[in-house]
Amino acid sequence: MRSIRALPHLLTAAAATLCAVLATAVPAASAAPAAVAACTTDGFCDDFESQTGAQPSGRWAVQFPDCSGTGTAAVDTAVAHTGTRSLRVNGGTGYCNHVFVGTTLNDVATDSGLYVRFWVRHSTALPTQHVTFLEMTDAADGGRALRMGGQNAALQWNRESDDATLPEQSPAGVALSGPLPVGAWSCVEYQLTPGAGLLRTWVDGTPVTGLEVDGVPTHDIDGQWLNRTWRPDPVDLRFGWESYGEGADTLWYDDVAVGTTRVGC
Repeated sequence: MRSIRALPHLLTAAAATLCAVLATAVPAASAAPAAVAACTTDGFCDDFESQTGAQPSGRWAVQFPDCSGTGTAAVDTAVAHTGTRSLRVNGGTGYCNHVFVGTTLNDVATDSGLYVRFWVRHSTALPTQHVTFLEMTDAADGGRALRMGGQNAALQWNRESDDATLPEQSPAGVALSGPLPVGAWSCVEYQLTPGAGLLRTWVDGTPVTGLEVDGVPTHDIDGQWLNRTWRPDPVDLRFGWESYGEGADTLWYDDVAVGTTRVGC
């Protein structure tokens, strides 16, 4: 007969055994994926789930501004940030190898301020030479493009009309920006205030110091950009690829939100 003193130890051992059995029989719930921020009603959102074919349709169309090369663009059902569809761009290398998927902004009151949010995944690190993966035609700048892309392996904005860059391409300026991760989805947002000529950029919800035009010229950031008056009038939005020397990449775009208020990630 077991002694009374042994009972506490027996009960403790039995409780531990029961916990182990329950842990095996009822596995812990897995963490739910983070939800994409809801769309606002002052613009449009698109997760590309309504696309029914390989060729982008509806408000989106494949475009080859200026010239074309080996680059292609299509709706992809193999890789997506949410759902089962995204836009895929196979960007080629070499000067004038341009391909984009674009839409007009006719249904967005851009003069009151514009916010754009998109998720992007790219396959190759940004090269040293200049590349572009987003463009907006600026009607106030002779129809030339406001371009987001990379140079010196870091994100940058570029103004086609005078080749001004944000940040300035000094070592200190480039250090105030940074690359996008390769092989992972990133949330990129920007705010454009046309009447004041202001621009802000966020990556995964964090402001990027080197990608801001705040109206006061700052050396290494927007000093070059503010050498002239800039009051943009964007009329479209294009996702794609331009290479001006070297650099090929495959990119996916998903969960686009465009409006006059910030949606967030």
